[in-house]
Amino acid sequence: MTESLHIVCPHCDGINRVPGDKLTENPVCGKCKASLFNAHPVELNAGNFNRHIGRSDIPVLIDFWAPWCGPCKMMAPAFVKAAALLEPRMRLAKLDTEQAQELAAQYNIRSIPTLALFKNGREIARQAGAMDVNGIVQWARAKL
Repeated sequence: MTESLHIVCPHCDGINRVPGDKLTENPVCGKCKASLFNAHPVELNAGNFNRHIGRSDIPVLIDFWAPWCGPCKMMAPAFVKAAALLEPRMRLAKLDTEQAQELAAQYNIRSIPTLALFKNGREIARQAGAMDVNGIVQWARAKL
């Protein structure tokens, strides 16, 4: 039997237990019945941020961005493509620093875009600046 992992639903923020060997079999949320992985970054905010980074047993890669930021807009499609390549072993998420200024200050975000990789609720790596899809994937895998 494989150890179960806690996976936070990207739709309802419910916490699910999924056997590790079943992650690639399109698991669904026990609460809302939506797919736990949809190859798209999760939109985080002040209300669900701590739940996703603190309760997820898979690493969470967060793109700290802002809607007025040109490099953020340029990197956005690459980040979506990276989600398709890194899921289900890693969750990708986006946090709008304009809407969540307290979180941006708490994590000392000084430039955007900034990628921060969290594991077991703790930040383990950070990279500022826009990257292409290959750069995002290689950087994230290298930090684990």
